[in-house]
Amino acid sequence: MDFPLFHLDFMGNRMLIAVVAIIHVMINHPMAVGMMPLITLMEYFGYKTGDQRWDKLAHKILFVCFIVTTTAGALTGVGIWLSISLVNPYAIGSLIRIFFWGWFTEWIVFVLEVCLIMAYYLLWEKMRARPQKLNHIRIGVALSISSWLTMGVIVAILGFMMDPGDWTTPGKSGLITGMLNPLYLPQLAFRTPIAMVGAGLFAWFLLPFYVKHDIAFRLKAIRFISIWCLCWLPLLFVGALWYHDRIPTMMQGNMDVAIATQQWAGKSQSLLWITWVSAGVVVVTVTAGLLKPKLIPRVALLIPFILIIALLGQFERVREFIRKPYVIGNYMYANGIRVKDYPLLQKEGILKYATYVHVREVTEENKIIAGEDVFGIACTRCHTTQGVNSVVTKFDNLYGINTQWDSTAMAAFIKGMHNIRPFMPPFPGNDKELDALVAYIQHLKATGQTLSGMQSTGVVIAPPMPSNNRIPLSASPAAVTDVIPQ
Repeated sequence: MDFPLFHLDFMGNRMLIAVVAIIHVMINHPMAVGMMPLITLMEYFGYKTGDQRWDKLAHKILFVCFIVTTTAGALTGVGIWLSISLVNPYAIGSLIRIFFWGWFTEWIVFVLEVCLIMAYYLLWEKMRARPQKLNHIRIGVALSISSWLTMGVIVAILGFMMDPGDWTTPGKSGLITGMLNPLYLPQLAFRTPIAMVGAGLFAWFLLPFYVKHDIAFRLKAIRFISIWCLCWLPLLFVGALWYHDRIPTMMQGNMDVAIATQQWAGKSQSLLWITWVSAGVVVVTVTAGLLKPKLIPRVALLIPFILIIALLGQFERVREFIRKPYVIGNYMYANGIRVKDYPLLQKEGILKYATYVHVREVTEENKIIAGEDVFGIACTRCHTTQGVNSVVTKFDNLYGINTQWDSTAMAAFIKGMHNIRPFMPPFPGNDKELDALVAYIQHLKATGQTLSGMQSTGVVIAPPMPSNNRIPLSASPAAVTDVIPQ
């Protein structure tokens, strides 16, 4: 409410964040966190055995990871910051305030990681000779540690967004409490081995391109990478069970929709079985790579990597969804409004406290434009007007496309929607604003109108309140300057 409304009405705001974040994780986990220790191990194995083929293979795989992580990986990492800051500045403002020193540390480690990967790749040829080789391997070890540490800090923040634990208790709202939230270690125990397995399967996928004619060495490399994956798979299984066991009960109730979307929620068990079968295919394939590498065709080196990437992407989608209706568990709803501010806003209205709206109060004359403002504040983090996850489509599915929607029924549904669909936050405004929202949604259906964000239409600032009723900006209930509970 204290920031201009950014909105993408075709793809939706949450889709923007999801696409950028999932691409980043698909790149970062296998190619940075997992691959650096695997490449370092290959280089060390070549050093110990004197077989230069391991050194050349490791260098070629590193080239791919170096290019991808320093371009697409770095861009999507920055893209996550940009997209979240645009879509939900209240949430990112709160997280920066809470985790300032954690993020500060992570950025130092990240800069170190970038320097190390450049040194590791660019000095490879110069330090190939045996007296210097051990020092080059040490650079790889340092790079592996820094890559894992960057993920380790971020996972603490991701776990906090799902379950802050004791952080909401007065007197415990510090950085350490936030970092050591109930989901931190379980999620880290899951992400670490899945990154390592993903790295192994990506290396498998690259083998036919880099070891075309030396069949004997390719079989040796397949067996080596299979051992790497099989060492991590039991830890992945244990980490997955631990992580699943620690997910709060309230979030478990969102699991069916998180796995299969609302449209296919009834088939979530079938999709869950597909997930287990996919995991089984990975296990069987890498076991065959250890025992019978000659029997594995080239295409079989690609399929497990595709499956592990799909599983990683599905995990990210489920993790993002199950924490709904919150963006920060039990503290801030997905619309960017804090839980403790709801009683005030539901009594006095959200328009009264908003900065970038057209009107402060709802009247019969301004009901549609007031409804647009309410929709922008309360709904646009997840919904569009006519695009992905369209609010018009939702009500079409509820009441019928060719029927006249009943205003009273719509208002009753919106007011109690969080009881029927627990992944949606309660409506934050008062009754007048609820009526305005209903009128606006009906207007959208009748006209097919779309909503453009202020990045397209320009910034609108609300008219001032009467002098005897004026509210200072610092008193705004969702102001980023007041995010830590006292």
